[in-house]
Amino acid sequence: MPNDLDTKFWRACDILRRDDNTQSLLDYVEQISWLLFLKSHEDQEDTRADEAEYAGQSYERIIDGFYRWSVWTGGRIEQARQTQLDAQAELRIAQKYLTSLETSAKRNEEEIITGRIAVEAAEQRLENAIERVKSEQLLQQQAVQPLLTSSDEHDRAMGEAILSGLTGKTLIRFLTDYLFPYLRELSGNEEKGVIRQIFEEAPSKMLKDGYILRDAIAVIDTIDFHAPENVHTLSHLYESLLVRMGREGGMSGEFYTPRPIIQFMVEMVDPKIGETVYDPACGSAGFLVEAYAHMLENQVSLTTQFKKLRDATFFGQEKKPLPYLLGVMNTVLHEIPVPHIVRKNTLSDDIRKYTEKDRFNVILTNPPFGGTENVDSIKANFPYPSSATSILFMQHIMHRLRRDGRVGMVIDEGVLFKSSERAYVDTKKELLEEFNLYAIVSLPAGVFANVVSSGTGPKTDLLFFDHLGPTRQIWYYEVSAVGFSLTKTQKPVAENDLPDCLAMWRAYQVWLKTPAEERSAEPPQNERCWIVPVEEIVKKNCDLSANNPKRKNGFAHRPPEELIADIADKQARISELIAEIQELLAGEDDNA
Repeated sequence: MPNDLDTKFWRACDILRRDDNTQSLLDYVEQISWLLFLKSHEDQEDTRADEAEYAGQSYERIIDGFYRWSVWTGGRIEQARQTQLDAQAELRIAQKYLTSLETSAKRNEEEIITGRIAVEAAEQRLENAIERVKSEQLLQQQAVQPLLTSSDEHDRAMGEAILSGLTGKTLIRFLTDYLFPYLRELSGNEEKGVIRQIFEEAPSKMLKDGYILRDAIAVIDTIDFHAPENVHTLSHLYESLLVRMGREGGMSGEFYTPRPIIQFMVEMVDPKIGETVYDPACGSAGFLVEAYAHMLENQVSLTTQFKKLRDATFFGQEKKPLPYLLGVMNTVLHEIPVPHIVRKNTLSDDIRKYTEKDRFNVILTNPPFGGTENVDSIKANFPYPSSATSILFMQHIMHRLRRDGRVGMVIDEGVLFKSSERAYVDTKKELLEEFNLYAIVSLPAGVFANVVSSGTGPKTDLLFFDHLGPTRQIWYYEVSAVGFSLTKTQKPVAENDLPDCLAMWRAYQVWLKTPAEERSAEPPQNERCWIVPVEEIVKKNCDLSANNPKRKNGFAHRPPEELIADIADKQARISELIAEIQELLAGEDDNA
């Protein structure tokens, strides 16, 4: 079955790529995402309807009438017809076998009786298949009836087209004139709101060729989302598609954070059942689905826990329509049926107005690198205004964290050392005074080579903090290898410092919790980790840079990838310093 699903999934992708409007990876990923969403949503609604019927209750579908996937695609009729053809073929085989038994020179009555039973069974299956075809046709006829009886001739023509099988230009017209406008007006509950937001701007472009779209629909229609094992397999296939997107340059990291980095961050923060998990820039929702997998594997033991985990744990926000679509689809495929993901500009909220009910236990995120917000109304939402989105996101995260909460976030390294702009210093000062910044993990340049068209990408660090400040000391770890190549391809490699980092961090935590009279004078450390008292940070104007004091001078025994990453690190630092000088000069010109 997994191999069959794999074939279907990539077959659908290959079909969509044939269209003139979907030649890039971004285009056909968007197309397959909304198609998969509508098919999976119908199958989920089938399950809910069956459960309601079993409980003696009624169920009102979110997407109903001729807008239902199975109605306008006609897929269930086609499947029923295929079942009928299979039953007919099976009956012919059974009849032929029985005839051979009855005309055999060596007749065996027991075998003949068995053969007749097989024929009767095949006849019954054929009869059932014929009834199913009629039933599905009747359901489609009833669903399309409002169009067929409409006073508008275009509606009537569309109703007839649905019954005969939408394809070509008529299929495109149904989507653009009927289905998408309907989906964009859904309202009344959270699930309808999610669907409305998905289709407000998606798909951003429509396929030109309705025949190609019809072929892709026919493949997707054979994927059964009722079966949990299929959903599990498809979630991995979809994830692999997001990985491929992450390897295409110039996408600002909004679609894919490398999975080893996400897994490491989730392990460090260790979200628990009963806690809420939030990503204010969720993109394709990698942090949310990985947190879900972590909690599901390690902590769920009761049905009530699973329901809470699935329905009331995960929250996110995303500004752009395509990442929003990918994020919702990713969470749905990972069995989070109604993800609390909102499409909005996270920075549009005045963070001073947040109350405790607006805050979260765990925040895991990778905010956009190098973005800017030049709208005054946006900058006014923050105590320390800036046009740099990285420092605004940090302020947002700090204000959305519960008192007992904790954060794991990716940050571009410039934020750690930059001091030319007051907002950077003031934000970091508040972070140190009001929060406990307990760990900084320095990543090598190249981890995010996927966000640029060429080069190693931005140098980044991981910050881990909670709201139980103030900060007294910071544990640092310098990572040089992450389990994949520090290039756009991100091919798996054996070298990986992340497990050692996690092990050293846990050993450090054990040391901290051991009574002073029972523990060693010095915490467990190796050449990659060190501790810095907060007083040293403050003396350097809140410079949080990860400068390893244990690094030896010279070039001895350093692997090539580490040398390249180090050079890229220095180049990034130089670029930041040049940018600061340019800002200072611009300020002097303005004051002249």
